[in-house]
Amino acid sequence: MIRTAGDRGYIHVYTGNGKGKTTAALGLAFRAMGSGKRSYIAQFMKGQEYGEVRAAAMVSSYITIEQFGEKELCHICGTPSDESIKLAQHGLNAARNAMLSGDFDIIILDEINVAHYYNLITTQDILDFMSRTPCAVDLILTGRYAADEVIQAADLVSDMVEIKHYFNKGILARDGIER
Repeated sequence: MIRTAGDRGYIHVYTGNGKGKTTAALGLAFRAMGSGKRSYIAQFMKGQEYGEVRAAAMVSSYITIEQFGEKELCHICGTPSDESIKLAQHGLNAARNAMLSGDFDIIILDEINVAHYYNLITTQDILDFMSRTPCAVDLILTGRYAADEVIQAADLVSDMVEIKHYFNKGILARDGIER
């Protein structure tokens, strides 16, 4: 699919080791809501209740969030579990159905790059999803470790670079700020 400057939707990738990838995607959904646009967010590898899940429930006519991860914080070492793979594949299918429904202007695949990095989803799965994105839809893919092929296929890529982070001083994730 070739997109031209006149098309309304583009494919964005927010990647890198710095903070702000999910926050940027959520900010885009919030901005879009201000223009009457609807967003669907599939959160991969996340099954915990984050602030954005509660907030989206307050504006559910504009922002829909579904989670496709286990309840426990996911740190995969070695071969991923069948359950983790199943959840990720289910998430990709749900996001594809939402995207093709015509009900949403923005589709956000939150942490899809990390799901790929941990072998829950293949590069080809992501590229196929990207290639089926209707021209009227903006697609946002977040997470560290974006595959080179995904970066090349995107229209916009932002690399969040960590310069300094208080996590390195032992500060844990805070409600309303990191979760």
